Amino acid sequence: MTFNENANVGGNTARRRGGGIAVAGGGIAGLGAIAVILFQLFTGQDLSSVIPSQPQVASGEESEIQQCETGADANARDDCRLAAGSLVLDQYWETQVQGYSKPQLIVVDQQTQSACGTASNQTGPFYCPPEQTVYIDPTFFGLLRQQFDASAGELAQLYVLAHEYGHHVQNLIGVMDDHPNNGAGPDSNGVRTELQADCFAGAWVGDMTEQRDENGVPYLKEPTQQQIADAINAAGAVGDDHIQQESGGFVNPESWTHGSSEQRQRWFETGYQNGPEACDTFAVPGGSL
Repeated sequence: MTFNENANVGGNTARRRGGGIAVAGGGIAGLGAIAVILFQLFTGQDLSSVIPSQPQVASGEESEIQQCETGADANARDDCRLAAGSLVLDQYWETQVQGYSKPQLIVVDQQTQSACGTASNQTGPFYCPPEQTVYIDPTFFGLLRQQFDASAGELAQLYVLAHEYGHHVQNLIGVMDDHPNNGAGPDSNGVRTELQADCFAGAWVGDMTEQRDENGVPYLKEPTQQQIADAINAAGAVGDDHIQQESGGFVNPESWTHGSSEQRQRWFETGYQNGPEACDTFAVPGGSL
C-alpha cells in the first residue's frame, strides 16, 4: 500500500466531472478507444474517424470525490488515490516554488469540456494551462496494464499525476512561455518539456514521504524497490518509440513529442536521485537528451 491508512486526505480539492461510468479499483471501459487515443496522443496522428463515437454526457456537473477521507480510501480506489495524491503534490511544490498556486484536479468520468478541448477517454491525462487544471480519466491505468505491458500500480499512477503537476509547475515558473512549442523531433521543445515533467515527477517521488497531514502523520509510505520499478516501467511504457512499436508502426524520432522510453525513465530517475534542480532539460545540448 502506498498511503498510510490513517493519514487524513479529506482536505483535497479534487472534483469529479462528467458521468456515465463508475471508477474504482482500476477497472476499464472503452479500452479499444483508449488505445487509439493514446496512440494519437503520443504520435500526433488523429485517428478519431476510425473509432466509434463516445456517448455524449453532461459536462458541467461537478461533485466531490466521495468517501475519500483516509489513506485507506486512497489505497482502495484509483479516483481517491489521485485526489489524495493532489494534496501531497501541492504540499511538496509549495516548498519548492515561491508563490506556488494549486492547480485544480478534475477526475473525468467518461467526458467533460475544458478550455483545451474535450477531456475524455479519447484524450488521456493532460494539463490545461489557461485553466491551470489537470484532467485525468483513471481508465488510463487499465490501458497501461492491458495494452502497454505496464502493471500501473499505485506509485505508477501517482507518477502519471505528478507528471501533469510538473506541467503546472512549468507554467508557473515560465518554462512554457520561454520555450514555446517548435514542432516534433528528438530535440524539440516539446520533448524537452515532457522530459522535464518526468524529472519533476521523479523529484517528488524522491521526497514524497516528507509530506504530512495536520496530525503529523506521513501521507505516504516509503516506496518499495518494486514500486519504484513499476513507476519507471510506466514512464517507459509511454515513450514515443514504445507507443509506435506497440501500435504496429516503425520508430520515427522526427515525430516524437514526449521522448523515448529510455529518456523518460532516465529523466525520472534523475529527478528521483537529485531533486528538481537537476531537471533543466533545456540546458542539455542537442543530441544529448
